[in-house]
Amino acid sequence: MNFYLLRHGIAAEPGVAGFEPDSERPLTARGKNRLRTTVKAMVKLELSFDLILSSPFLRAKQTAEIIAKNFKLRKKLAFSEDLTPAGNPRLLIQQLNQFRPEPKNVLLVGHEPYLGKLIALLAAGNTSLEIDFKKGGLCKLEAEFLLYGRCAKLVWLLTPRQMELMT
Repeated sequence: MNFYLLRHGIAAEPGVAGFEPDSERPLTARGKNRLRTTVKAMVKLELSFDLILSSPFLRAKQTAEIIAKNFKLRKKLAFSEDLTPAGNPRLLIQQLNQFRPEPKNVLLVGHEPYLGKLIALLAAGNTSLEIDFKKGGLCKLEAEFLLYGRCAKLVWLLTPRQMELMT
């Protein structure tokens, strides 16, 4: 199984008037533009997804919707509270293991530090490994099966700048 983790694009800063609570912060125009580059890089990498699972927070939801639209996967888009900053990785893993048929390529869209800790948990078995996961960054993990703990191999972690250079 291939897991792709995508951190949401650049969003309105916390505390900006009109965007409280945190869950309602939208992507900025710059964030949406950068995601176009991410989509181009994903196409160059010949990625495909059986499932896109996103945090329901607005900035992540908008990010996932942009990807789903460009890959014509709107019907494969779902949302999970366990991808929010306060989400529970154990419950997320249980949720992912319940999909039938089992998806082979899954895109998870969420936030930091949650995604970095999830990468560390799955690749190293604990959350002490620090991951510098930029907004709009993309990571690939491979796993035979998904467990809570070390079960995956970190294949790559791309910054938005690296994806820009690919296009």
